[in-house]
Amino acid sequence: MPFSDPTPAAPRRTTPSAVRRTPGRAVAAGLGALVLLAAGAPALPAASGASASASQATTALRTSSTAGPGVVTPEMQAEIDRVVREGLSARVPAGASTRTLADAAARCATFDGQRYCLGTGWTTSTEREVAARMAAGTPAGRERTGDLDPATALRQQARMTPTARAAAERLELTAAAKSVAKVWLLRHEIQGVPLPADFAQRHPEALASTQARDTTTTGTTTTSTTATTAAVAPAAPSPKTAADYPETFQILKQKQVRPQQRYYWCGPGAMQMIAWGWDGSRRNQAHWAGELGTTSAGTSITAMVQTVNESTGWGGADYAGEYIVLDIGDFTFKQWYLLMMKHVHDYRAPVVLHPILLKQYYPYLDDDASGHFQVGRGFDQNPGGRPKLGYFEPWDQSKFDPSEPRIARTQWQNAYKSFRANQAHFQHNVGV
Repeated sequence: MPFSDPTPAAPRRTTPSAVRRTPGRAVAAGLGALVLLAAGAPALPAASGASASASQATTALRTSSTAGPGVVTPEMQAEIDRVVREGLSARVPAGASTRTLADAAARCATFDGQRYCLGTGWTTSTEREVAARMAAGTPAGRERTGDLDPATALRQQARMTPTARAAAERLELTAAAKSVAKVWLLRHEIQGVPLPADFAQRHPEALASTQARDTTTTGTTTTSTTATTAAVAPAAPSPKTAADYPETFQILKQKQVRPQQRYYWCGPGAMQMIAWGWDGSRRNQAHWAGELGTTSAGTSITAMVQTVNESTGWGGADYAGEYIVLDIGDFTFKQWYLLMMKHVHDYRAPVVLHPILLKQYYPYLDDDASGHFQVGRGFDQNPGGRPKLGYFEPWDQSKFDPSEPRIARTQWQNAYKSFRANQAHFQHNVGV
């Protein structure tokens, strides 16, 4: 069945104050390129022991299944201090083997029962598993499009001064600690992980009394309203399934796209389209390369997520909440696709896709390439056929080799293959 491209839903705009810029942004912008690629933490069941039933745990929680930033508790601060301290005592020279560098860099913190590893995000992998993936990296000889090469990132980190490295790691871990409620909600909503019995008490940032959102869908057009409530709202509905979503849906305008201008600028190219879709202003990719701390070695996903949060309002309370880096290595295809639908339809916000560009997954490629960034912005459940994922593709091989076929910016491709490409990346994570 040919896909009919519906008119994208108009995003709900918040005030300019929703766009936050922090004084330490310059240090953190290079974090992905400097603080490296270590992966996140397991979804451990209820930190306090008992888990609540669905009706108990979701009482008074936001129906959007996202949360604003929380507070750093003394326990979280102690965990941040521990991980930073271990990094200072585990320094290795930049000339060490990739495996030695990876073993020293793969350090994780556990916040409220969820694990976060520096550089890659929230995961269920162990530090040893993360280190092994980092050491393996991307096979040599492939065409590079701009995802940060792990070996280069490890050596960049090793060359940092102890003070700069500790500051960057502390900044990243603090942001992670504040986002743990969102991680719990996503794992509960998408993977069915029970929420801790005291979740609402521990994370008031997830309460519906902060902001309640009602979303009504008619065909492929959606309207929504946002209202502040003075009292605790009713219990959140049961987790959605694919049947609760329209057949097709998309956000972002197809005219607000450009190909990446340098072979290693998939990050700046994707960020340009994400920000352009937010406020209608097209800043050049050189601007975004500076914001992201992009070098010829590429851009990290941690830098992508941080810049989305600081330079757009997509991470505001009325959209996705603060973006996080989430390891989807333990997701099934149905769970991954449900995450895409939830993010685009419920949050009305783009996804930072992080696949590896291989011909077996993307029919428009002429050569296998490296890890990559794309902008997730739609879905087509395609009843009777294969589900599709809509995204903006920054990479156009013909721009760098005129003998190769041109690649279109707007893509609707096999969603299962996009999932496989995401999982085949050594980090297998996304920005959501």
